[in-house]
Amino acid sequence: MISDKMVKTINDQIQFEFESGYLYLSMAAWFETQNLFGMAKWMYAQAGEEQEHAMKFFKYLNDVGASVKLEAIGKPETEFKSALEVFEKSLAHEKVVTVLIEKIYALAEEENDYPSQFMLQWFINEQVEEEDNVGTAIEMLKMSDGKAWQLLMLDGKFGERAGD
Repeated sequence: MISDKMVKTINDQIQFEFESGYLYLSMAAWFETQNLFGMAKWMYAQAGEEQEHAMKFFKYLNDVGASVKLEAIGKPETEFKSALEVFEKSLAHEKVVTVLIEKIYALAEEENDYPSQFMLQWFINEQVEEEDNVGTAIEMLKMSDGKAWQLLMLDGKFGERAGD
């Protein structure tokens, strides 16, 4: 049986995942104002993934007979200085998500909650991929050295993610 503490912790994570999606939507909107539609698509895809993550936790709580308690989500940042800054903020955010997932896993271990540990393993693997993807994007942006034509080439490359 899942503990009340684990239920609360997962409910908190559901809220954070929805907030993450909201942040990525804000980033996508900013990219669109910059006419960087490929990067906007990348962020829209990321927002969709965050929604899926929230729903995985949501469904898990329902599957174990616990109650989902949705809370309000905060207002995301909306102004950025550059594409590089957006992706750097995305990486910083993903690192926070990784820490939160690891804390939930540690709680599951502490409580000998094997079903939660099993479910969380997917998220641990996902976070490795998330940080790698954003880190690669940052390195590519740094290589462009702020040159407009290179940024536009990268924008097209990032837009290929839309099929995720």
